[in-house]
Amino acid sequence: MTAPTPDGARVRRVPLAHLPTPLEPGDRLGAALGLRPGTLWVKRDDCTGLAGGGNKARKLEYLCAEALDQGCDTLVTGGGRQSNHVRMTAAAANRLGLACTVVLASDPGLRPTGNVVLDHLLGAELVWGGDLDYYGTEAAIDAACERLRGEGRHPYGMPVGGASITGALAYVAAAAELEAQLREAVGTGAAARAVVVVADGSGGTHAGLVAGLGDHGRVLGVDVGTRPDLLEQVPAKAAAVAEAAGLPVPGGGCQIDGDRFGDGYGAPTHACREALDLAARLEGLVLDPVYTGKAMAGLVAAAREHRLDVSAPVVFLHTGGMPALFASRYASWITQRP
Repeated sequence: MTAPTPDGARVRRVPLAHLPTPLEPGDRLGAALGLRPGTLWVKRDDCTGLAGGGNKARKLEYLCAEALDQGCDTLVTGGGRQSNHVRMTAAAANRLGLACTVVLASDPGLRPTGNVVLDHLLGAELVWGGDLDYYGTEAAIDAACERLRGEGRHPYGMPVGGASITGALAYVAAAAELEAQLREAVGTGAAARAVVVVADGSGGTHAGLVAGLGDHGRVLGVDVGTRPDLLEQVPAKAAAVAEAAGLPVPGGGCQIDGDRFGDGYGAPTHACREALDLAARLEGLVLDPVYTGKAMAGLVAAAREHRLDVSAPVVFLHTGGMPALFASRYASWITQRP
């Protein structure tokens, strides 16, 4: 199957996700944040279906097509202990009859919880890398690929989060999908001014959205503490993705909130807990403590600090991540009701 890029070129993809994902109003949460009815929307990319859903299913459609075209037999990637990308890559490999090796930037621990339970269930080869930083994890992915080549395998290496140009192209298509939904929901003029709020891990989703929407001012990324150089990487990746899609280089300045990740990747914060509670108790919307909870904390802060254009729609991109709620690190934190 192929998917069109804006210039009419065709990019091959393998169908893995349930698309299009719903666009839902969030008026009760919006009212709590001082937003008018019809302003706050939630793009439900947690509903993509692959092994529990999440935004990575879109990227894996493109990445796996490239892997198959290259004759690869093993998908190789990595991430943090509660990586959603790792979980979904293992599932995609199983759907396509490929092997999968994943690097987790952690030690094994006493027992698996959260996403790691699913990593075991899906049968991926787990490589425990210890306390690796972002680029240490990237190096470990490369080393895993080299080892597999030495064993006569044909690995396809994916960066953390699938944040290659190929992966980010999926969010050029997602931007077009979202804009079509917004035009139907709020009208053409308002849709053209909508701002999307998204968790920034590796930055590929942010870059793809900016390339598709054409303006850095239309995407607010919320840094979750994964990558140290997002402010340099997101604009560079957005420009490269736009070029690959036949689109103009996006205008404006990159928008990243770097104040929400607390002590680091995956660290619980009071603002994240408030965001989880607001979404759950006002909208029945389940977020996670690693990615979407911190992204929602960024949206909450932007609304309270009057940094949002309240005359334009605000779209929260729900990228999934529910399994992390069941990790031992967070379970007691969640059950201690504030």
